[in-house]
Amino acid sequence: MEKIPFNPSEIETTETYPSMFAGAPGSPKYNTPITPKENFKALLRRETPMWIPLGSDSVLMSPRIDPDNMARVFAFEAVSMSPDEMTGGPDKFGIEWVYVPVAGGSMVKPGNPVLEDVNDWEKVIKFPNVAAWDWETHRKNNAEYVSTGRFISITILTGFFERLISFMDFENAALALIDEDQKDAIHALFDKLADTYNEMVDHYIDVFKMDQLWFHDDWGSQRAPFFSLNTAREMIVPHLKKVVDHCHSKGVFFDMHSCGKNELLVPAYIEAGCDSWTGQTMNDKEMLYEMYGDKLIMGIESDVAEKYPFGGPPCPPEEAEASAKRFIEKYGPNFATKPVIGGFGMDATFAKTLYVESRKLFSK
Repeated sequence: MEKIPFNPSEIETTETYPSMFAGAPGSPKYNTPITPKENFKALLRRETPMWIPLGSDSVLMSPRIDPDNMARVFAFEAVSMSPDEMTGGPDKFGIEWVYVPVAGGSMVKPGNPVLEDVNDWEKVIKFPNVAAWDWETHRKNNAEYVSTGRFISITILTGFFERLISFMDFENAALALIDEDQKDAIHALFDKLADTYNEMVDHYIDVFKMDQLWFHDDWGSQRAPFFSLNTAREMIVPHLKKVVDHCHSKGVFFDMHSCGKNELLVPAYIEAGCDSWTGQTMNDKEMLYEMYGDKLIMGIESDVAEKYPFGGPPCPPEEAEASAKRFIEKYGPNFATKPVIGGFGMDATFAKTLYVESRKLFSK
């Protein structure tokens, strides 16, 4: 990528990008030498970008057209969810979810799993007709939303293990993964799930100009993974890889959004071909960066993120600026071989400093 020296006029702006949260303040729209989309793609291609991408450089989109996003009260697009819609409801497989306000999310209506034995899935599970969804209306509603020059990341909110949980409840799903009598049926079910997800990917590319699939499948708790690396390799990775490979064949990147203390499962993400994994703070990011940073792009928090969590007291500007400079000093010199997606938990001062300092460093 051509090196263009930083110009202070780049951050002299009064324009803002809209927030994905209704009513929340937007983020500054800098006068960048290339679009945030182009810059983000350079990072994921493992080219040195012009700056470390900021949170505001991307649009996380959970389209209303997918019933999962409405059922789980996680729909973000041009048409915001109304309070009356924040109740839960059926997902695209007809599974009922119930919104839990104190948790800020939904859970499957408990006590009545639709599937007790995975061998019965073909008789019990009705797959959605994705092609029949009203794509043209949603294309029109979101035409401006996806045309700001930012990187478009779109969710599939319920991956393979989480989908199995939604059908069976957690205990039965976890046991099914290691039950020799159910393994073949799980592979058949997951293979058809992968086909459905790939069909959604094709529509998301056509309708919403998707640059990255943000694939949600939690594999761990706060203390440990839900299953072993060998189980992940045997039961999930082949099907995950089918979706990853399809995305890559279409020029789309793949971010694995998988919560939990999943350090032991990182090789599975890599073997599936995932481009990036954000991961939560209970994971030893420093160890993982050293071991796998050349194979998997990781999201790294600012070193003051835990001290000043989202929704808490704001980080003083001098601390935020110093933290951003430490971030650049630490990860900037090896960025060509070990890129990171930077500064989760950043505030406006951190983001601005990260932009300026990385622009200066990467333009040398």
